[in-house]
Amino acid sequence: MRTCVGCRQRSEKSALIRLVWDPAAAQVVVDPDKTLPGRGAHLHPTTRCLEQALRRRAWGRALRIDAVDAQQVSTEVRKWVSAHDDSMSTQQ
Repeated sequence: MRTCVGCRQRSEKSALIRLVWDPAAAQVVVDPDKTLPGRGAHLHPTTRCLEQALRRRAWGRALRIDAVDAQQVSTEVRKWVSAHDDSMSTQQ
C-alpha cells in the first residue's frame, strides 16, 4: 500500500504511478518499473490527483528536494499516461 501525493488516499502500488528525482537529469521522472533508486512519490493516474498534488506543492515534500519544476512534473506525468492510456481519467 502506498499513499497518493494528490488525494492522500492509500492504494495498491500497481494502481499508482511512481515518480523519482533523477539527479543526473536534474528532474523528476516517471519510474514505470518501480525499480529506480531513491525516494519515490506515488500518484493516481488521474487529472484530479495531479492537480491536487500541484496545488498542494506536494512534490518537494514527498521527494525531499528543494526545487521542483511543477510544470515539468505535470508534463512528464501526462506524457506517461497518454502513452499508456488514451487520456487521463477524471475519475479516481
